[in-house]
Amino acid sequence: MNGRMQPAEIEKRSFAIITKELGARTFPAGVEEVVKRVIHTSADFDYADNLCFSPAAVKKGKAALTAGATVVTDTNMALAGINKGMLAGLGGRAVCLMADEAVAREAKARGVTRATVSMEHAARMEGPLVFAIGNAPTALIRLHELIEEGAVSPALVIGVPVGFVNVVESKERFIGGDTPYIIARGRKGGSNVAAAIVNALLYQLVEREGF
Repeated sequence: MNGRMQPAEIEKRSFAIITKELGARTFPAGVEEVVKRVIHTSADFDYADNLCFSPAAVKKGKAALTAGATVVTDTNMALAGINKGMLAGLGGRAVCLMADEAVAREAKARGVTRATVSMEHAARMEGPLVFAIGNAPTALIRLHELIEEGAVSPALVIGVPVGFVNVVESKERFIGGDTPYIIARGRKGGSNVAAAIVNALLYQLVEREGF
């Protein structure tokens, strides 16, 4: 194999390897694409078991994206990884408020994290909201509180923060709840995983379903 393969060919071969190594494992339509995209991004087959989907999460997430959803991330890294061209083609946008000056000032004044304040500000945005949280468990915890308070009703929560402190607990708050979710149970996750899940939904819509 030479080193001059085109990106599309590299991706095609990578997905073929993933499919082969998953063997006889099967996933529901829509879920399979998400799982394989995350494995492709991370080279970690544990996600075949770790990713947890609420009923119809993929369908509801795609419906929100076709309705021009705003995707809210908790890091600029996740924001950078999302295919914003495809998202814009559906009438949507992606935002990260973590570096917003007003968010930073408020967080400092209140003695809380910027992740907490960014979720509060995002909850006031208009239109369908998809939250893609890949780094800050405090963002996921505050988002869950806002949902319980009736301050926001996300179309989909992608909860995949990575780490050790409050990470598992923040994710488990959503399991079995009424808010549609895609959660990476356990300690694993990351901004790249959050972006990969959003992209998996976008690719299904644009490349396969013709939106």
